[in-house]
Amino acid sequence: MAIESLMERRGTFDYILLETTGLADPGNIAPIFWVDDNLGSSIYLDGIVTLVDSKNILRLLDAPAPEEMVTAHEPGETHAHSGPVLSMAHLQISHADVIVLNKADLVTPDELEKVRDRITAINSAAKIHVTDHSRTPQIEGVVLDLHAYDNLANVDFEFGQKGHGHIDPAISTMSITTPPISPSKVSTIDEWLRAVLWDNNLPPPATSAGSARHPDRFEIHRLKGILALENGTFQIIQAVREVFEIRDADVKKDTPAQCKIVLIGTGLGISAEPWQRSLESFLEKDSR
Repeated sequence: MAIESLMERRGTFDYILLETTGLADPGNIAPIFWVDDNLGSSIYLDGIVTLVDSKNILRLLDAPAPEEMVTAHEPGETHAHSGPVLSMAHLQISHADVIVLNKADLVTPDELEKVRDRITAINSAAKIHVTDHSRTPQIEGVVLDLHAYDNLANVDFEFGQKGHGHIDPAISTMSITTPPISPSKVSTIDEWLRAVLWDNNLPPPATSAGSARHPDRFEIHRLKGILALENGTFQIIQAVREVFEIRDADVKKDTPAQCKIVLIGTGLGISAEPWQRSLESFLEKDSR
């Protein structure tokens, strides 16, 4: 591929900024850089940045043109006909680590707040920078040098805390937390993630207690998390679609000693309760 050819010129550049077309799905591109062993020794995926047009984004989300629609994985079926409208704008926002909310000068403060709420409902784990004329306060740490996939030292542990899944029915954010786990339970988390990400199956809890319906048709676009281990160390989870990894983490000293997993996707439901009960039950089952 072109990037591999570029590696032959290593030393002549410091950073690669890949700009996709307006209708590109970042979920198809990101794993290539993340898990390709041939590229891994030379470059790494720093993060995904999505530029959002404050003036027009609500129309793109609510009434996308035919070419802006996203086709479902099932042959002959689209999300538009089988459920809430899912546009390419939804996908691009859902995969983002950073969102540059541009053209703020063209909307009123109330309109901007509605846009922010809608974006947060889709992806509350992403950092939002409000700009006009695409002028960011700085480049490093805002657009470049994000280390979104390999480092949580500079990340607010409350990521995903303000999700409002009821605002946008197409894509929402869910977060679940548990107390610290033993290092041996990391493999159990790995097994649970394989069921959720590979098989689109949420393992049912041991009991049917709970009022929220168990999700049976969902798709995870982005997942991130942090695992607090009982020995005082931490590990991070990163996933784009079905590709994920769990690795040792460098975290802030005041990071809360708890596990947290944030899921962004379609069909997650209106409550995090089934996800919470599923994970807790899975961990308990492994202890018996």
